[in-house]
Amino acid sequence: MAGNSQNKHFISEVYFETYGCTANLNSSEIMKGLVKQAGLEITNNIEIADLIIINSCIVKGSTQEKIRRRVSDLLKKGKRVVLTGCMPRLNKKKFLKKENLFLLDTKRATDIIRLIQDIVNGNCNSSCDKYLKPNDEIKAALPKISSEKQIGITQISEGCLGDCTYCVVRLAKGKLFSYPKEKILKSIKRDVEAGCNEIWITSQDNAAYGNDISNKDGKKKYLLPELLENILKIKGRFFVRLGMMNPNNVLKILPELIELYKNPKMFKFLHIPIQSGSNKILKEMNRKYKIKDVLKIIKEFKREIPEIVISTDIIVGYPGETQEDFLKTLNVVSKIKPEILNRSNFSSRSGTPAADLKPIKPRIMKKRSNQLMKLHLQICKELQKPWIGKEIKVLVDKKGFENTWLARTSSYKLVAVHSKENLLGKRINVKVKGSSPHYLLAETIK
Repeated sequence: MAGNSQNKHFISEVYFETYGCTANLNSSEIMKGLVKQAGLEITNNIEIADLIIINSCIVKGSTQEKIRRRVSDLLKKGKRVVLTGCMPRLNKKKFLKKENLFLLDTKRATDIIRLIQDIVNGNCNSSCDKYLKPNDEIKAALPKISSEKQIGITQISEGCLGDCTYCVVRLAKGKLFSYPKEKILKSIKRDVEAGCNEIWITSQDNAAYGNDISNKDGKKKYLLPELLENILKIKGRFFVRLGMMNPNNVLKILPELIELYKNPKMFKFLHIPIQSGSNKILKEMNRKYKIKDVLKIIKEFKREIPEIVISTDIIVGYPGETQEDFLKTLNVVSKIKPEILNRSNFSSRSGTPAADLKPIKPRIMKKRSNQLMKLHLQICKELQKPWIGKEIKVLVDKKGFENTWLARTSSYKLVAVHSKENLLGKRINVKVKGSSPHYLLAETIK
C-alpha cells in the first residue's frame, strides 16, 4: 500500500476482531483474504497494528455495548479503527465525525481495500459516509484466510424474508439476497481442495435460499435442496453442517430436506429457532409459524433420522409473556429435547416495533431464564447417558485444552478426546468414558 513510515496515513499491519455469527466470521475471513492479496500484513499484535478492523454484531444489546466501549478505548489510544458489520448503518450518527474512526457497511465488506486506499491517500476523513450506502455484494468465491484449517465457512445469502418485531439485524441486513449457485459451489470446492473436512453453510435463514430469485414463469422457488444436492456431489471427504433455518421455510422443503440429510456427507444437525412455545407470543413476534409446525418438522426428522441433534433458540421474557406462555415454552423444550439451546433474555432494541412494548419485570425474566437453563441441563444429562461405554467414529477438528482434541460425531455431537498424539483432521475410533452436559469424554481405541 502506498505510503511510508513517516506518513501518518501509512498502513502496513492490520489487526482483526470479529463478533457474532458464522456469517460475520466468513465476512472477516474474506476481508483478511483481500487485505493479504493487497500486500498488507495481518498481525495478531494489536499494539503494532496500523489499522484495526472490528466486525460488529448487534443481535444482543450487551454485545453491542461491549463493542462500543472497545472502539472508544482504541480511539483514546490513538488507534485507527474501521468499524464494519451491522453496527455502522444503525449507529452512524453516534460514530460519524469521530477522529480515526471509519465506517464500512455490512453489505460492503468487499470494499475494504478501497476504503483502506482512501485512508492512506487522505481521501476519507471521519465524516466520510460513502461506504455506508448498502450494496448487494456476493461474499462467495473470494480470497479468504481462516484460522480454522479444518473448517470452511460459506455464506449463501444475505438478509431474510422475515419481519420479526424484536429483530434489529433485519434493519442492518435487509431483505433476502441469494448468492449465485456457481459462486457458492466454487467457494466450497476451493475449501475442500485446501483440506477442509467440514463445510459450514451459513446465512440468516438457509431454508429461504433462492426465494428472491424468479423463474422464467415469474414464480419464486426455494432452492436450498437443489443447492445442497450439488454441494454433496462435490468430490472429496467432508461433512456439511447446515446452519440456522426458520420453521416456516423448512416446512416448504421438508421431504426433500430430510432425504438430503440422509446423505453420509451431511452432519445430522438441525438448527431450528423456536423463540417461544406460545402461539400467542409467536404471533406477536410476527413469526410465520405455529408450534404444531415446529413439532411436525422435528417429529418427521427424528422418525427418519433418529440420531439427529436438535439446536434451537429461545427468547425469554418477550413483552406480554405470561406465566402460562412461559410454561408452554418449557413444555415444547421438554418435547423436542434440544441438545443445544441458545437462550436469550429479551432486550429492547431501538428501531424495532417491540421496543415500544412494556417490558417484563427483570426478576421475573431472571427466574424464567434460570428455569429454562435448569430444564435444558437436565435434558442434556439424559441425552448423554446412552453414549457412555460406546465405541464411535469421530472427526477431529480442533485442539482442546492440554492433551485433548475436540471432535464431532456424524450427528455433530461434541467429543473431547484425550490423547498426546496430534489428531487434528483425523477420522478415528474412540470409546466414550464419561460425559459433561455439553460434550462426551473419550479415549482413542488402540
